[in-house]
Amino acid sequence: MNEKKSAKPCVGVFGATGHTGRFVIAELTRRGIASIAIARDAGALEAAEFLPTDVLRRHATVDDPSSLDLTLQGANAVINCAGPFADTAEAVASAALRAGIHYIDVCAEQGAAKLTLENFDDPARKAGVVVLPSMAFYGGLADLLVTAALEDWKSTDSIEIMIGLDSWHPTRGTRITVDRKAVGNLMITKGLLTPTPSPPAQKKWDFGEPLGVQTLLEVPFSEIILLPRHVKTTELHNYLSVLAVNDVLNSDTPLRKETDTTERSNQNFVIDALITRGNERRRAVVRGQDIYAISAPLVCEAVQRLLKGHYSVAGAFAPGEAFDAKDFLLTLGPDNAKFQVIAA
Repeated sequence: MNEKKSAKPCVGVFGATGHTGRFVIAELTRRGIASIAIARDAGALEAAEFLPTDVLRRHATVDDPSSLDLTLQGANAVINCAGPFADTAEAVASAALRAGIHYIDVCAEQGAAKLTLENFDDPARKAGVVVLPSMAFYGGLADLLVTAALEDWKSTDSIEIMIGLDSWHPTRGTRITVDRKAVGNLMITKGLLTPTPSPPAQKKWDFGEPLGVQTLLEVPFSEIILLPRHVKTTELHNYLSVLAVNDVLNSDTPLRKETDTTERSNQNFVIDALITRGNERRRAVVRGQDIYAISAPLVCEAVQRLLKGHYSVAGAFAPGEAFDAKDFLLTLGPDNAKFQVIAA
């Protein structure tokens, strides 16, 4: 086990003035980890009200590597919360490796996650650090959930991930990412990455209370890139509530309100993963509240484990590769998400 540790852990948060970034700074504070609030908009950074009030503030832009290098001075890791990640992941991850620190992001975009894993694995190994993309609700949480359900299985016939939401008020960053069609549209069928059909496949799924039966559309996120890194599967499909799809595509849907506290919205979510191998089935479910808020304990638990040296080797990894998935999900605790493996 790698035993690199810092006496006074400090984490840079790029995109700190955004909705998820504020949740992340609050969660780091709760865990006793100091933070550096980093933002591209100097005015927003100056006006932001962080808790605690003594959070360091530093301005940087992705087209100025020297500004990124300066903002990461004194940091042991950086969490990138600034999307679209097609614009930010390469620059911030590169700065992290120049500084010799861990890089984690909350990317849901397939293309950005794929490039991060491919381009930074060897450099991260040489630098002795971990690069971990998509440690968030979309991507990382499903990757961990499926990994926990698999247990000793290393290959499957099919993996289906059903995501149920009762609403989706997007952040400004989410709206920009969706409008730019930056998320991606790849699924795995017959063992190959393939574009999803148009119109997308549809199915119904009973999530139980409080969501009940919902109509779902095949809408893939970065879990399609993460899972094949460590699981061989013939079919891999991700489905999302039609309710959520309609909300995020409707320009009249109100944006998420910014918050300087850890208060979650009343949005409910369920992720239900069903894995099949021959006649056998395995299943795991996670339930919680607020898809943006849950990303904070996910990414902060990851960074805390990295800072404590709880990783075996350096490199670029999917969350399910880097951590004991079941232990990680249980550590989140019922206040953040209720996880269970179910007999299918």
